Amino acid sequence: MEERVNRPGRSPLVRVVDRLDERFRVRALWKSIAEHEVPAHVNWMYCLGGITFFLFGVQAITGIIMAFYYKPHPELAYQSVQFIVYKLPLGWLIRTMHRWAANGMVLMVILHMLRVFFTGSYKKPRQLNWVVGVFLFVITFAFAITGFLLPWDQQAYWGTSELLKVVQGTPLIGPVLAGILRGGAMVGAVTLRRFFALHVWALPASIIILLGIHFVVVRRQGISGPL
Repeated sequence: MEERVNRPGRSPLVRVVDRLDERFRVRALWKSIAEHEVPAHVNWMYCLGGITFFLFGVQAITGIIMAFYYKPHPELAYQSVQFIVYKLPLGWLIRTMHRWAANGMVLMVILHMLRVFFTGSYKKPRQLNWVVGVFLFVITFAFAITGFLLPWDQQAYWGTSELLKVVQGTPLIGPVLAGILRGGAMVGAVTLRRFFALHVWALPASIIILLGIHFVVVRRQGISGPL
């Protein structure tokens, strides 16, 4: 392997791939994924989870780009969004993709959960993956809620204010949770910063960890059978 990697005439990219393959067995992993058998009963409904993951990837890429220009401050947030849409090259496309991918992800994760429920794919031995999926379901909606405030326009401000009133009405934990999210008596600068931190740091880290568990369990247990 060492002679093959260092042989003259091989491009730097090939040498990098060889090094990765030597250390992490990338080619063997890819081969096992590509040659993995798909059960005969699998149809388009079993692709809803993959579509959800694809839309998450679109949001991750477009969100990272927008994070370079967004300013989580009440006096600058709206102007930074306007800059992204109207002055940043292809910024309108990036924000539109992010927004529609978010809507699509919410829809797809609902359909995915319904498919898993009605086909009984949550039953033994897949209880762990069902619980992980429920957490992923909640995090998806948390993404939508925290991202809704970030444009800091009238719709975002008053919509979030009403939403936090609903959260406050939740028995037992409602007032505490609403107070933590709001960061004060009313929606303001602290709320915006906390929603931004959740949207770009806490929620992405959580969903990546849970997706890793989700995919590993699916890989080991295989695709569930038909009804």
